[in-house]
Amino acid sequence: MSLSKREFMQVLAAAGVAGMGLQRYAHADSKSADNALYDLPKFGNVSFLHMTDCHAQLNPIYFREPSVNLGIGAMKNQRPHLVGEHLLKSVGVRPGTASAHAFSYLEFESAAKRYGKVGGFAHLATLVKRMKASRPGSLLLDGGDTWQGSGTSLWTNAQDMVEACKLLGVDVMTGHWEFTYGMDRVKEIIEKDFGNKLDFVAQNVKTTDFGDPVFKPYVIREMNGVPCAIIGQAFPYTPIANPRYMVADWSFGIQDENLQAMVDEARGKGAKVVVVLSHNGMDVDLKMASRVRGIDAILGGHTHDGMPVPTIVENAGGKTLVTNAGSNGKFLGVLDFDVKEGKVSDFRYRLMPIFSNILPADAEMQALITKVRAPYEAKLGEVLARTDGTLYRRGNFNGTGDQLLLDAMMAMQDCPIAFSPGFRWGTSLLPGQDITREWLMDMTATTYSYATVTEMTGSTIKTVLEDVADNLFNPDPYYQQGGDMVRVGGLRYRCDPTEKAGSRITEMRLNGQLLDADKKYKVAGWAPVAEEAKSAGNKQIWELVEPWLKDQKVIAPRKLNEPELLNVKPNDGIA
Repeated sequence: MSLSKREFMQVLAAAGVAGMGLQRYAHADSKSADNALYDLPKFGNVSFLHMTDCHAQLNPIYFREPSVNLGIGAMKNQRPHLVGEHLLKSVGVRPGTASAHAFSYLEFESAAKRYGKVGGFAHLATLVKRMKASRPGSLLLDGGDTWQGSGTSLWTNAQDMVEACKLLGVDVMTGHWEFTYGMDRVKEIIEKDFGNKLDFVAQNVKTTDFGDPVFKPYVIREMNGVPCAIIGQAFPYTPIANPRYMVADWSFGIQDENLQAMVDEARGKGAKVVVVLSHNGMDVDLKMASRVRGIDAILGGHTHDGMPVPTIVENAGGKTLVTNAGSNGKFLGVLDFDVKEGKVSDFRYRLMPIFSNILPADAEMQALITKVRAPYEAKLGEVLARTDGTLYRRGNFNGTGDQLLLDAMMAMQDCPIAFSPGFRWGTSLLPGQDITREWLMDMTATTYSYATVTEMTGSTIKTVLEDVADNLFNPDPYYQQGGDMVRVGGLRYRCDPTEKAGSRITEMRLNGQLLDADKKYKVAGWAPVAEEAKSAGNKQIWELVEPWLKDQKVIAPRKLNEPELLNVKPNDGIA
């Protein structure tokens, strides 16, 4: 990009308040609020619309943003590792407004009741159509984690989401959880459902035998006479974070050198704008932007960071914008470029929350949603219990929704310790809401959700915790996989994120007693990545939790089992 430092700072300052107009109308009628939030003047001649990490949420939901998202080392007190008032202050959003509710956990319960649910593909479709109408030729990019995260996506083998994305008008996508349906299913969808209408791009996925590209590395689309390249960057750690056997013939990775080659190749073919559609996670994207030249913007996902403003990263070739568009269908990013004399001269960016009580539902999309959900509505709607406290997942160390799963596993499997994976997907419930099978599936629906019981020595338990902590807190983003800490039930421990690998976890205690390194302990868990788990005859996690919920009837507010943190505060990534 060719903007001067002064120009960039001017635009960044403007972006800090862009899209926050709804706060002026917090008590006004929905029409005024609609005009304030969703009237986005056309700018420039190249526009990208960006959604990511919707996790198969077709209907509006509640979703609580994290109150713990620690930045360690160079990332301390830097976006995206800001929460609550710290994030709002950094982007110029006034607390107590609709925008504050969209981007932070603050006053979640009262704000959720006030502003209603967020997301929903029918409401998203209305906004997409509006943006495409005002921006002729604009492209809708999907950053992945689209086909997984709900009961219907699991039960239809992702077909519900495939149909919804086709109707939404997605032009280009990349992937992560999509791969957990297996190689054959992914290829089937791309070949039979997408065809020439929707491009799946991933420059960093190769065959394990000869290193041939599995997918298109990029596409070049012309927009208002400007050739634009969209390069795909799939989640680089898919075979580690998810079962290797599901992608046995494919290799992944970050692959900076190949990405640079693809940027250069696209530029050589005439591309005047180059963007990377990434599922790296924002910290990885920031490092990648500093190393690879010639990228105008990285439109990122995976870590579910709803960042209202882009981060501008300098590199040897100039500057690159890095964005991240949140999760659960809650946001639509709009990136406008003004391209003059063959290069980007200016930009505007806005991340718009999808408020379902402001944006009307698109009739065509709503009809599709009703149709694909119809065979499952009774099953999804069955009430299992009621919650008296807020249930949520996001947070570096635990969430009340995961605490519920931990408590259920320990009770149902007679285990003193339980682990729940640090997944960032999952919806929220407010106090007094019914816990339905749909919510339980929103928290657990994967293609490998087997419940397990394993005997582990104290030394093995420490190794597990240390490995996950290093994934989360390694000072080099290229060694991070973007999830949260494994959730722990029963066991208490201390964690020092600032320590080196292998030394972050101390004082592991069960019932007040230090764990014996050589003693074996019975540990419940779910979602194992080992291939043998699929043939072990274990129940799915929801099959285990359902009877526990029914027996409980009313779920009291969950007391979080979180580690004692050392050498962390003060930190703007913790409430």
